[in-house]
Amino acid sequence: MKAKKILIGVGASLLVLGGAAYGTCKIFGNRNAYIMNSAVMDGMEQVMKNYKVRQLNAGEFENLRFYGIMKFHTDQYHIEDLGNLSVMTADMGFMQMVSFVITPFEKNMPVCSMDFMYIFGTRKSYVEFYDLVGDTQTEEYKNVIKQLEEVKTKYSDLTEIETKDTWYNSLLSVAMHKEISGDDADSTNSELFLDVLTAYLDASKALPVSSAEDQAEQLKNTQAYCYGLITNGGVSTDVFKKLLGEEKTTDFFNKVFFGTMNYRNGLLP
Repeated sequence: MKAKKILIGVGASLLVLGGAAYGTCKIFGNRNAYIMNSAVMDGMEQVMKNYKVRQLNAGEFENLRFYGIMKFHTDQYHIEDLGNLSVMTADMGFMQMVSFVITPFEKNMPVCSMDFMYIFGTRKSYVEFYDLVGDTQTEEYKNVIKQLEEVKTKYSDLTEIETKDTWYNSLLSVAMHKEISGDDADSTNSELFLDVLTAYLDASKALPVSSAEDQAEQLKNTQAYCYGLITNGGVSTDVFKKLLGEEKTTDFFNKVFFGTMNYRNGLLP
């Protein structure tokens, strides 16, 4: 009888602790989702200040849900005279995340990939620029990279997250992997996001629309990068391959996330 009472007591304690943990996740999750969505709105406003933007139909990839608690929402846009924009938000209960990816096809710019994770009170920011243009040694392109390096220098005092070497490291020109915590985490994280985006858009506005030959070369390199992710893997790619399967992940990347299929098939100007 005594043992039974102890077991009942332990069970009740676990239920209380479990309920408290769920409540904590819910409170942080709701707060972080609000902050994340506000950052996305600010980012979209910045893009639309600089370019005409048209939303595309993400189709079956607009809303994805796995295991009941993993929810992904993706919006896709065409940025006139620049390229594809995908904005994917994710809610996993204890963590919220946004991926903001600009894949340029019409100007000689690096791919801009930004992932921001909201984990309770901690913020992790992964900002990466990929050299997929035909010629990275032109003065115009070097100037773009210089402007992005200046933003990186501004945030050099933030804690750098160690990352593993990957097959695509050779394609990275500028990268920031930061962990931000404390009372100013949200304002610092938002400032970093908008500073990077503003520098990228300012640099792109100063460039002319690239030649048909340059656009074809950039599309080829971007498509090779997409297939490389599927074949060789990547942190996010591996997650989607597990959840969607390789064929569906390939479709997602080509049709929506990087939008290569639209340009390859001439579906967009």
